[in-house]
Amino acid sequence: MAQQNVYDNEIFFEGYRKIRQKESNANDLFEIPALLSMMPDLKGKRVLDLGCGYGEHCKLFVDRGAERVVGIDISKKMLEIAKTENSDPKIEYRNMPMENLNVLNETFDVAVSSLALHYVEDFYGVVKSIYHLLDRNGIFLFSQEHPLVTCHGQGNRWTKDKNGEKIHLNLSNYGISGERTTTWFVDDLKIYHRTFSEIINTLTEVGFTIEKMIEPLPTEELLARYPDHKDLFHKPDFLLLKVKK
Repeated sequence: MAQQNVYDNEIFFEGYRKIRQKESNANDLFEIPALLSMMPDLKGKRVLDLGCGYGEHCKLFVDRGAERVVGIDISKKMLEIAKTENSDPKIEYRNMPMENLNVLNETFDVAVSSLALHYVEDFYGVVKSIYHLLDRNGIFLFSQEHPLVTCHGQGNRWTKDKNGEKIHLNLSNYGISGERTTTWFVDDLKIYHRTFSEIINTLTEVGFTIEKMIEPLPTEELLARYPDHKDLFHKPDFLLLKVKK
């Protein structure tokens, strides 16, 4: 099964880094606050960060009291930055895909993944591996692109009025799971669409109990600063789930 590593593509890597440096990027405004709001107490805990990227979260977990953090990522470029900018004696970074989690010979109290699972084809296999790596009552929380985002395959995503204002989302092929090809900095970027039921049923079939779900939306205060984000009321960008073993 092919494992995608687009983050080591120079064009993609530089484009992604620039967008993450923007003050109004959706990760910082919506996804990260929602993810951290679901985080359990990390004092003395062992944490696994799947798709750790630059390692900012790994360092934050240590700052919040984690005893040990293992950050894994398929991208060598990402991990070079993580080791330079977010190193700590309690953090170990490993260059590996999520599909190979079974090689980790240890257990964790908390597993976290920020916007990485929609790049993984074998969702069931990865979720099953995470379940086995967690101790009893372990917590798994993750964010991914919202299913109303991942289902899009072709054509215009929005219907707009004559002034270019978004009227509503154009939804198609939501019920067809599987690979989608899109353009984001580079052509032929692969993501994997799964329906809500497929996501939830995979988690429960493996043995997890659903604790919380968040689809972040803008507050009035945030809309006053960044009015373009009102389109999230048509289509949330992110889905976040917290589950327990």
